[in-house]
Amino acid sequence: MTALFAAEKRLFTPVSPQENAIPLIFAFPNDYTIGITSLGYQIVWATFAQRPDLAVSRLFTDIEESLPRNPELVGFSLSWELDYINILTLLEQLNIPTHSEQRGEEHPLIFGGGSVLTANPEPFAAFFDVILLGDGENLLHDFINAYQAVRTANRRKQLRHLAQVPGVYVPQLYQITYSDPTGIIEKIDPIDAEIPEVVTKQTYRGNTLSTSTVVTEHAAWENIYMVEVVRSCPEMCRFCLASYLTLPFRTASLAGALIPAIERGLKFTNRLGLLGASVTQHPEFGELLAYLAQPQYKEVRLSIASVRTNTVTEQLAKTLSDRDTRSITIAVESGSERLRKIVNKKLAQEDIIQAAVNGKAGGLKAMKLYGMVGIPGEESEDVAATVEMMEAMKKAAPGLRLTLGCSTFVPKAHTPFQWFGVNSEAKKRLKWLQKKLRSQGIEFRPESYNWSVIQALIARGDRRLTPLLELTRHYGDSVGSYKRAFKELKGQLPPLEYYVHETWDTEQILPWQHLQASLPQETLIKHLQDAKQYFPN
Repeated sequence: MTALFAAEKRLFTPVSPQENAIPLIFAFPNDYTIGITSLGYQIVWATFAQRPDLAVSRLFTDIEESLPRNPELVGFSLSWELDYINILTLLEQLNIPTHSEQRGEEHPLIFGGGSVLTANPEPFAAFFDVILLGDGENLLHDFINAYQAVRTANRRKQLRHLAQVPGVYVPQLYQITYSDPTGIIEKIDPIDAEIPEVVTKQTYRGNTLSTSTVVTEHAAWENIYMVEVVRSCPEMCRFCLASYLTLPFRTASLAGALIPAIERGLKFTNRLGLLGASVTQHPEFGELLAYLAQPQYKEVRLSIASVRTNTVTEQLAKTLSDRDTRSITIAVESGSERLRKIVNKKLAQEDIIQAAVNGKAGGLKAMKLYGMVGIPGEESEDVAATVEMMEAMKKAAPGLRLTLGCSTFVPKAHTPFQWFGVNSEAKKRLKWLQKKLRSQGIEFRPESYNWSVIQALIARGDRRLTPLLELTRHYGDSVGSYKRAFKELKGQLPPLEYYVHETWDTEQILPWQHLQASLPQETLIKHLQDAKQYFPN
């Protein structure tokens, strides 16, 4: 065992595998430091390691535990799109064909899960035998139990049996028909009547959410113990995958789950991270804050994921400041009231300015805001309104260091804005914001527009992208590489423009139409229409 594994403090006890345990490799397609910081990866690994019928080994791009010679199952947790490159590399290192159709009886079943694959697995469908859609709490056990029942059967029978499990998607059992190689999808059908027409994402509805199963100094956030306070978000911003894909909004029980979990974790470390898309909207967040403000926790370093703007009170800022947090992050999307209505961001301008005032009064030194350009319906005056908002915050809270991190709108599957394309004006608008804000002494951190293009391509991609992804793997992950690959494959798939910039018709069949997330399509279309009432005439 390497020094990295030896440095781990495990908060669970792995069981000894029984004699005939299934040999399983659970991989994270990046290096150990990144992988072990993923709460999702930690939870799945611990779940497997506590089943006596599994013998699980971990695999990262830089280190591995002792791997079985003949694994039966190889799983991947995919939380960043471009990590698919490392999945292909790891499969090759294990001498496993990268395409499911090329694998024989002697090869393990390759399964995957995580936010990227739950949102839209289609560009990666050829690489996986099985994809697990949704929350793992029950789904992981259902999957392993179903595999146990057909463990000695041939591959075809195994896959057909697994396809009957709710949330288990077997891509090769579905056939996609296109109007022509470069046209729209005409239909998506199971290969026969025994295969479900629709695969439904699985949702865990308990009130005990995830907590770290391991603490280590080698994590990207050194020695952090993570506690999931909420799952999903009640705000439902219309572009937001983290909200729509994971609905409904769930909260961990304060007395029954959160406090016992925090007390358990703080025996191993003094660094605590509270996770969730909208942590401060936990109904008992004030009580949780008061609990952490007690004198016995004065040495605890507290980090909170993005905070809802109108919950930034002076008390919150003071508690964070006293617990070694100098800065907080709030998502405002835009300084334009009209745009915030389009995306369903229920925030008034005074809420945003008051957050800065409260943050400074409570002792915080800095505040980072998340903004976005290229939001559907955006015009140049909306971008100017963001500059005005930042200037107003600076004036209201002098001395508070302000940073605006800004991304480009990217359409995501299963959200009301999945039909919109990326606005090609966004690149200019990012540059304009940079010029204006820096002249005011406000730090501006734009995300790469080119990366947004690649992200949109994969987010709205279908199976025709598979050969393109394989080509770009060797060219590098730049937009130039993707354009070069599109040129080479001309006539075999639609152009880049179709996937990235075009606004799609709500009547057309989407690549993920056979995969049911939290809300039906009719509801997403209604939310889309609600947004359009604020569009310019």
